[in-house]
Amino acid sequence: MAESSNRKAPPLTPAVFEILLALADQDRHGYGIMREVERRTAGVLKLGPGTMYGSIKRMLESGLIEDSGDRPDPELDDDRRKYYRLTTQGRQTAIAEANRLERQVRQAREKNLLPKGVR
Repeated sequence: MAESSNRKAPPLTPAVFEILLALADQDRHGYGIMREVERRTAGVLKLGPGTMYGSIKRMLESGLIEDSGDRPDPELDDDRRKYYRLTTQGRQTAIAEANRLERQVRQAREKNLLPKGVR
């Protein structure tokens, strides 16, 4: 899926990018990913289980994420939960997508669709 931060691959789906963002700072289980996406987007985006677990399956197959095998605190957690983490390829893909989106926002500002200089 990724070649480098200047990849020529098609844009990621919003669900895949959101999952990569959710895993960028720590390993999370599926429900934790769903909660993090909802929290970070102030409830604007809610990943349903079908979308999220279908995306996770494809991301595992393509090497963007992996099963971390770690359990943060087994006494406070459910043994059935799988935790996921970014791979090096997944981090590179997330960076490339963030750069692509940043270029699009810059172009939108140049076309006066967004105010210039405001972030």
